[in-house]
Amino acid sequence: MADLPARVLFGAAYYHEYRPAYHAESTPEEQLKTDLDLMAAAHFTVIRVGESVWSTWEPANGRFDLDWLQPVLDGAHERGISVVLGTPTYAVPPWLARQYPEIAGERPTGQRIGWGARQEADFTHPAFRFHAERVIRKVVARYAGHPAVIGFQVDNEPGLHLLHNHGVFQRFVDHLRAKYGDVETLNREWGLVYWSHRLSTWADLWTPDGNAQPQYDVAWREFQARQVTEFIGWQADIVREYARPEQFVTTCISYTRDAVADDELTDRLDIASGNPYYDMQDGLLLPDPTPEDHEQKWKTTGVWSMYQTADWMYSSRQEPFLVTETNANSIGMAWDNRPGYDGQWRQAAWAQVARGARMIEYWQWQTLRFGAETYWGGVLPHTGRPGRTYAEIARLGGEFEAAGPLVAGIEPDADITMVHSTPSKWLMQKHPPLATADGGPDPAAYHRIFDPFYRGAFDTGRQVRIVHARQLHDPRGEREGLTAEEGVRRHPVLVVPALYVVDDTTLDWLAAYAHAGGHLVLGPRTAYADHEARARQEAAPGRLADAAGVTYDEFSNLAREVPVRSASGGPLDLPEGATATRWADGLTVTDADADADADVIVTYDHPHFGRWPAVTTRRHGEGRVTCVGTVPGRDLARALAVWTAPAPRSAWRDLPASVTATTGTSPDGRRVHIVHNWAWEPTGVAAPMDLSDALDGTSVPAGTELHLGAWDVRVFVS
Repeated sequence: MADLPARVLFGAAYYHEYRPAYHAESTPEEQLKTDLDLMAAAHFTVIRVGESVWSTWEPANGRFDLDWLQPVLDGAHERGISVVLGTPTYAVPPWLARQYPEIAGERPTGQRIGWGARQEADFTHPAFRFHAERVIRKVVARYAGHPAVIGFQVDNEPGLHLLHNHGVFQRFVDHLRAKYGDVETLNREWGLVYWSHRLSTWADLWTPDGNAQPQYDVAWREFQARQVTEFIGWQADIVREYARPEQFVTTCISYTRDAVADDELTDRLDIASGNPYYDMQDGLLLPDPTPEDHEQKWKTTGVWSMYQTADWMYSSRQEPFLVTETNANSIGMAWDNRPGYDGQWRQAAWAQVARGARMIEYWQWQTLRFGAETYWGGVLPHTGRPGRTYAEIARLGGEFEAAGPLVAGIEPDADITMVHSTPSKWLMQKHPPLATADGGPDPAAYHRIFDPFYRGAFDTGRQVRIVHARQLHDPRGEREGLTAEEGVRRHPVLVVPALYVVDDTTLDWLAAYAHAGGHLVLGPRTAYADHEARARQEAAPGRLADAAGVTYDEFSNLAREVPVRSASGGPLDLPEGATATRWADGLTVTDADADADADVIVTYDHPHFGRWPAVTTRRHGEGRVTCVGTVPGRDLARALAVWTAPAPRSAWRDLPASVTATTGTSPDGRRVHIVHNWAWEPTGVAAPMDLSDALDGTSVPAGTELHLGAWDVRVFVS
C-alpha cells in the first residue's frame, strides 16, 4: 500500500502550460498565483501535472525544456498542495511521428492509426522506447526531489488500441512458441484441424485481423494486455530509479479499455488508480430509471453502476485506490452537456470514498478553449472565473478536511462477493452468447450476464466486493491464492456468473470452497469452457456438476422475458411479475443419489421451458451450491440477493427508495456510515444506533430522525 497522507487527497489535473492561451490580460505568473489561491481556498491538497505535453518537455528531438514546471511545483508546495507528476508517453510529439513514421500503431495489420489524437504509437517499438525512456528520465530526474511531489503517474489510460504491427505479431508468435513448444501442440490445444487451420510451421500462423478461432482470440487478447502491463511496468521501474521511498508509482486506468487486465497491470504498481466517469442529473436518480438493456461503457449510467465501477477499482489490488479523473462538470463531446444538479458532486465523491477511494481528483481545473475536449467541463468554466461547479467542489473539499483521517482508506463492507473474469469478457466480446434486439451478436454480453446479479444486490442494500478469479486461486502460481477455508471467511457468499474461460484447478477450488462452508452461486455460462475456451466434454457445469447436483446439455436464448415463480415451500419469495431474461439453461437434477439431489427453488412459467428449473440449490459439505440457469430479471435478482445474504452487515434497514447507506471500516477501526438521498424530494431515516456526525461532530442518539435534503449525503461514525 502506498504511503499517502492521512486524509482523502482532493484536487484536479492542472495544466498551467495551457494558460497563456486563456488569459491574455494577465501574465502566466499572475494567473498561476490566482489558480493556486483558488485551489487552496477550495481545500485542494493535490494536483496532477505534466502527463499530456511531451512536445512541451521536448520541443525538438533531443532539445529539452524542463524548467517551466518549477513555478507550479513551488507555488503548490507553498500552499500545502501535493503534486502527482505524470510521464508524457501517451501523447507523442509531431517531430517524433515525422522522424520515425515506423512507430505508428496499426489496426488492423497494415492500416496505420492516423496521427492527430493520442496513443497512436506502437509503444513496443524500439525507436519509441528509446525516446520515451529519454524523456521519462529527464523529467523524473529533474523533479523527483521536489518536496511537493508525492507520486508519479506513468502514461495515461493505457490499452486504448489492440496493436497489429508486424513486430507485435512476431512477439506474439514467439510467445506462443515459448508457451506451447511446437506447432503440433498448438494445433491440438487450439483445435486447428477445424477449417483446415493446421500449422506445419510457426510461419503459417495467420495475423489476427480476420481470425474466427475463439482459442486464438483469447490468446491474442491476453497477449495484448500483457504488452500493456509490461510497458507500464517498464516505465514504473525507470521512475523508481529516481523516486524517493515514500513516493508512489501508479497509472490511471480506464477500466473498459480493450487491452487492459487491471489486476495484472496493477501488480507492477504501488496503488491502483482509475478514471470513473458517470452520467449526472437524472443518471444519479433513485429509484433508477435506467433501462435494463442500457449498455455501460466508459461512462456509466445509474447509481448502482457508479458503485460497481468503484468496487471494480478496489478489486484491482483488493485495496483502497485513487480516483485520478472524474466528472468536474459536463463530460464528453460538444453534444452531451449535463452538469450535475446541486449536491451531486458531493454525492458521487462520498460514494467513491465509501467504497475505498483515497483520492478524488477532477479532470480538469479549467475547461479548455481548444482541442477535442473543448466541452469537457472543468472546475472552472471557459471564463476562468469560479462558478457553481467551483462552489460545489469547494464545499466538498471542506468536508474532506473536516473528516480528516477517518475516511482515508475505508475498507468497504461486503455482503456478497462477485467473481470477475477478464478472459471470459474478452471471449464474449468476439463470440458472445447473447444477441442484440436485432439478432446480431452483443459484444456487451459478459456484462449483460454479470451486471444483473450486482444490480440485484445493490437494489436490496447489499454491498458487493468484486474479486478477479485469479485472486481466489491463481493457476499460474504468480500470486498466493486463498485456501478454501480462507475463502469462506473472507467471502461467505460467492456469486460466479459468466466465468466461461476457466481452468480445472479454479473449478476445483470453487467446489472446495462450497464444501468448506461457502455459498457458491453459479450463473449462466460458468464452467462451460476450459482455459483455452474449448467447450468441456463433461456435462455442464463442468467439474462443478457433482457439487451442484445438476447438469445440462441444452440451453437457449430467450427472445423475450419469461415469467418465473417460486417452487412450493422454497426459500425465495418472488413477487408477481418476476422474470428470467436473455438465457435459459436446461438444468436437470441428477438422480444418482436421491439424498444428494438439488432442490428446485424457482421454475419457469412457460409451456416449453417449464420442464426445467430456473434455479436450484444443494447442500455440499458444510456449504451450498446454487445454480441460476438464467439471467435474472430485476425482481429475481433482488430475491436471490436477499436469500443468499439474509443478514447484511449494514444496520440500516427499511430505507426509502431514494436512500442508500454505505458502510465500511476506517483504518483506525471505527465504523463509517455514508447515507445518501438520490432524489429531489427531502426525506428522513432513523439512526439505527448511536452515531456521531463526522463533519460537525454532533452526537446522534439511536432512533433520531436524520434529515436528508435533495441530493444530499451525510457522513457518520460509530
